[in-house]
Amino acid sequence: MIIWDLIVKIKINKLYFNFKERFKMGRLFGTDGVRGIANSELTSELVMKIGRAAAMVLTDSDHRHPKILIGKDTRLSSDMLEGALIAGLCSVGANVEILGVIPTPAVAFLVGKYKAAAGIMISASHNPYKFNGIKIFSGDGYKLPDALEEEIEDIILNDDVDLFLPTGDGLGKVTYAKNAVRDYINHVKSTVPFALDGMNIAFDCANGASSATTRMLFGELGANCHILHDKPNGININDACGSTHMESLAAYVVENNLDLGIAFDGDADRCLAVDDKGELVDGDLIMAICAQDMLSRGKLSKKTVVGTVMTNMGFAKFCKASGINFIPTKVGDRYVLEEMLQEDYNLGGEQSGHVIFKDFSTTGDGQLTAAQLLSLLKRREAKLSDLRNIMTKYPQVMKNVKVSADGKLHFYTNRDVKQKIEDTKQDLADTGRVVVRVSGTEPLIRVMLEGEDLDRIDNLADQIVEVVREQLS
Repeated sequence: MIIWDLIVKIKINKLYFNFKERFKMGRLFGTDGVRGIANSELTSELVMKIGRAAAMVLTDSDHRHPKILIGKDTRLSSDMLEGALIAGLCSVGANVEILGVIPTPAVAFLVGKYKAAAGIMISASHNPYKFNGIKIFSGDGYKLPDALEEEIEDIILNDDVDLFLPTGDGLGKVTYAKNAVRDYINHVKSTVPFALDGMNIAFDCANGASSATTRMLFGELGANCHILHDKPNGININDACGSTHMESLAAYVVENNLDLGIAFDGDADRCLAVDDKGELVDGDLIMAICAQDMLSRGKLSKKTVVGTVMTNMGFAKFCKASGINFIPTKVGDRYVLEEMLQEDYNLGGEQSGHVIFKDFSTTGDGQLTAAQLLSLLKRREAKLSDLRNIMTKYPQVMKNVKVSADGKLHFYTNRDVKQKIEDTKQDLADTGRVVVRVSGTEPLIRVMLEGEDLDRIDNLADQIVEVVREQLS
């Protein structure tokens, strides 16, 4: 019996070790691609392997030289990783078309327009410049489902995979797309039926990818543009600017008596706004304003909007009062989109500013979202400060706890953490919500509480943070 117990214990420990290693090494893809500190966690060697594996998984054997697009943001490391991707892709026979610095949603759009087999974006979105990432779009312009990501991971992590490396004219070649920015701008402009003449708007480009497109796009739409943080130098992307740092934009709008301000993140797949009074208008509010307008015009498919478990309680109440169905998914715009595709809904998004207008785009698009919101305001001759009152937001606090890879793993099994979360949910009952989750893009546990009393939920959130830090840091 003692021997049997020992065998069982060894097997359990082995299973745990394998799961742990898979979590730390094998699950390369998070909720928004592969991400890590460039040249440390996200090395050129790894990115080259990602390029090879992606080409193998996303192209058929009869397509001898599939075309794959590469775009990038303005990080110092993006050029280095672009070179690694090119090497990986060309080494398995894929042809590469370089788009240059361009927003992530532009890559998703141009995959279809240029009839490419796939598109790859080099960006870590809203993260600081030392991070970078790889986002992959299939030939239809959509982010990859989990199953395809796992196929790519298996090739990367399995040293026994037989890679076919051609020689001679079997190698891929590199070309440059001269009209990528122009083609993307024309696409966004085509979705806007009203010119923005007379509107005075500030745009915060986060020193990121939208620096290449914002002035041209919104200037051609007729707006009087005040462009902020559009001088990228490789290390200033998202640095005290963009959609994660709205303070300077709000101050600029108020000081210059502008109609509103729009902020993008580093790769411009997010959009947040401030009204003429400098008040924040987040993704939930943008969706509420657009959903109500689309409903009134008979344009809201199945009278439904898709959000996530992080969507504010006030949005759900707004939807109920307006005759709109609200469907929450887990966090990540890819999961929002999966629900939209499955049920043919056409509006969804996240509080963070990822908003998907499926009639026009296959992914969250910050500049397209801004264009839709601004066109709506112009058509209705309305102020954003007036429309934001259609929804009452519940107080919400978000706290992040930095943890190791082991800490992220143990979150799912730690009894003290699970008990504290359950106790807090019972304490709040019907007056609030508790969402504690592992970040899919950073080494963090995110603690979100929502309720009627800000001081109370802030205190309860601190209590959860303390337990998480004690148990998992």
